[in-house]
Amino acid sequence: MQPLLYDNTLDTLFMVWWSTFYAVLIGIPVGVLLHLTGRGAMLQNVVVFKALGTLANVGRSFPFLILIVVLIPFTRLVVGVSIGPTGAVVPLTIAAVPFFARLVEAALREVDKGLVEAAQAMGGGTWTIVFKVLLPQALPALVAAVTTTVITLIGYSAIAGAVGGGGLGNLAYTYGYQQYETSLMITTVVELILLVTLVQLLGDLVVRRLASRGTRASSVRVGLRRARSEEPAAVTEAA
Repeated sequence: MQPLLYDNTLDTLFMVWWSTFYAVLIGIPVGVLLHLTGRGAMLQNVVVFKALGTLANVGRSFPFLILIVVLIPFTRLVVGVSIGPTGAVVPLTIAAVPFFARLVEAALREVDKGLVEAAQAMGGGTWTIVFKVLLPQALPALVAAVTTTVITLIGYSAIAGAVGGGGLGNLAYTYGYQQYETSLMITTVVELILLVTLVQLLGDLVVRRLASRGTRASSVRVGLRRARSEEPAAVTEAA
């Protein structure tokens, strides 16, 4: 039982790692574009915003089990196989991208607008503001978004495993359910719970560290802005 558990655990970690990597790689630009093209935003564009928003909403609402089946031809075209851990990465990524992109959009929306206005007043362009203000200030929320996405993907990987994707889901279904190995099924469930708990604890730890640093940095910047705004008034009174 131990070799099976070890091999399938590695398969699950493989699926979750690569699907998270591609989801973050694609989801951050999509989320940034959603934020920038929204109403009243720096690059307001109703057509682009609605198109991206519609795709994100459809992607998030599509049942994952059906998505795997629908994507079989596309998965085979991209990676050469439609089953196994490698084949599961494609539908996992496609399911995770719209979910993560919406979390990125929400994280950027929470950034203090005063910081954005201050950067614009100092001549910062759109992409300077994105990379120097929005993303750094939203970093704790982005890490929390990655944590949530990883946990979601662990659950999705179990579903993928039950339909030929490999991993712990495949182990629980093939050996635990079909061959009535109750102890193996319980062990698999416990391991999935431990994985989710570990990811959540690590994510929360990183978020707290980043949030404490971000709070100190933000207070310094706010103080500098206030000092600059008070300088002209002080000069006027002295004159």
